[in-house]
Amino acid sequence: MPTDAPPGGWPDESPFVAAHFRCDDERDDALFYQEPRLVTHIDDAAIAALRAHYARIFPARASVLDLMSSHVSHFPARLAPSRAAGLGMNAEELAANPALTEWVVHDLNADPALPYDGASFDVVTIAVSVQYLRQPLSVFREIGRVLKPGGICSVAFSNRCFPPKVVALWSATGDRGHAQVVTAYFHYAGGFGEAETIDLSPDPRRSDPLYVVQARRPGGERVSGP
Repeated sequence: MPTDAPPGGWPDESPFVAAHFRCDDERDDALFYQEPRLVTHIDDAAIAALRAHYARIFPARASVLDLMSSHVSHFPARLAPSRAAGLGMNAEELAANPALTEWVVHDLNADPALPYDGASFDVVTIAVSVQYLRQPLSVFREIGRVLKPGGICSVAFSNRCFPPKVVALWSATGDRGHAQVVTAYFHYAGGFGEAETIDLSPDPRRSDPLYVVQARRPGGERVSGP
């Protein structure tokens, strides 16, 4: 799946407009997420593929931030991050997540500023939830701020969602378009190297599709998992 710029290259200015980030249910997100949903949003095969990918990119004893987190983060248990922070919308879900060493309830659509110091994390993950961001460039700029030099942001997505909260831009396209949208988020946020797209789909005929778009903050020593 390509991650190249569109034909003719990226426009100088962001092509995104407010209409791209409208959704069917524009009520306060806190109302939608007030009830815990202790379910997984991809099947077991896709979860295993995501865990294996994280094992490849997480440095040993990494400090990790899981954005838009819930009761499970799909981190490989054997890697034992030194810090695993979760930011999500429901306290009960976050409290039930065994992978996290700390967590905070925070609505990125209401306030995209991350409540963390700069250069705090080796890895930032967003798993099957980027489609709900209504201020994505502001959030991605914040991701670049909290990543350590050389750190990586990995954004995973599939084809499952809560339709009322998906932004219009996401609903209007398919997997290839989704990859280019996330690549554009990295590009127009600034502060990242070139994004890459990886197809992690375990078996397109029998399991959920799974894709990752990821990019690094330049500088520092690039460290991968064991």
